[in-house]
Amino acid sequence: MTTLGPMIHHQTILRVRYAETDRMGYAYYGNYAVYFEVARVEALRSLGITYKSLEDEGVLLPVAEYSIRYHKPAYYDDELRIETTISEMPSVRIRFQYKTYRGDELLNTASTDLVFVDKSTGKPMRCPLDVSEVMKTHFS
Repeated sequence: MTTLGPMIHHQTILRVRYAETDRMGYAYYGNYAVYFEVARVEALRSLGITYKSLEDEGVLLPVAEYSIRYHKPAYYDDELRIETTISEMPSVRIRFQYKTYRGDELLNTASTDLVFVDKSTGKPMRCPLDVSEVMKTHFS
């Protein structure tokens, strides 16, 4: 993890598997949602926050919004570098922004907004205090 000014920045390396390609030989577009899930889980883990610990505390993080713009395709066996950024303090939502690269070549840009939800009520809630405390150190 690298911190650049008031933000959190993390890199995840993934390789496109054969089963993840379509008939054109491209990494199937729907797989990027899974790739970004891996990237955001690892970005949080690098801060000492795990989805498991959040869920054990009764906090869920469903995706509320997902947006992606494709620039170039990835192919079987390509090594992808996903740069994940959290550029603002989370409140009820936490936004992750992604850039996917093959080497220096930008393949796509994307973002996901996740909502903190109280598992017992199913209602949105503020960012848990322990998560907020960790995040504050990167945004103060």
